[in-house]
Amino acid sequence: MTKDQVKERQKHLLELTGAFCAQKLDGEYFELCEKLIKKMGRKREVPFKRGKLEIWAAAVIQSIGSINFLFDKSFEPYIPSKEIHDYFGTKPTTVSNKARVIKEMFDMWHFSPEFSTSRMEKDNPFNNMVMVDDLILPIDSLPEDMQQMVRQARAEGKDISFTTKQG
Repeated sequence: MTKDQVKERQKHLLELTGAFCAQKLDGEYFELCEKLIKKMGRKREVPFKRGKLEIWAAAVIQSIGSINFLFDKSFEPYIPSKEIHDYFGTKPTTVSNKARVIKEMFDMWHFSPEFSTSRMEKDNPFNNMVMVDDLILPIDSLPEDMQQMVRQARAEGKDISFTTKQG
């Protein structure tokens, strides 16, 4: 398959996910799907070179949705995974297998910073934790000066951990 053919498939995949997100989800989900599809398109072995694009579109949405609790009724937006399968005319097991491949390919997990919605980023329970001597502790349990250091570093986009052992 030529690069132009891959680009054409990528464009069609973006159109499929875009239409679904516009009808059923929101712009943030589309942006995350777009980021994931473009990242897939840059792989040496582009995964969506083969197979039905509807399956890949459903798998992309399911991958993003599963790490952002899209299928949990207590979260917004919410849709049952069946709605994805009905929309694209896909089988749940096929889509789940492709979604698993995608999630493994990009090391996607709950609260993955790269593919989390802004709500997930904000509500991430690890935001209030810090590593001290290989232990994960609440930031509030640290002395005030260390709390300020952690918050300052995170505001600058840096991660921080502490070692109190002297060697």
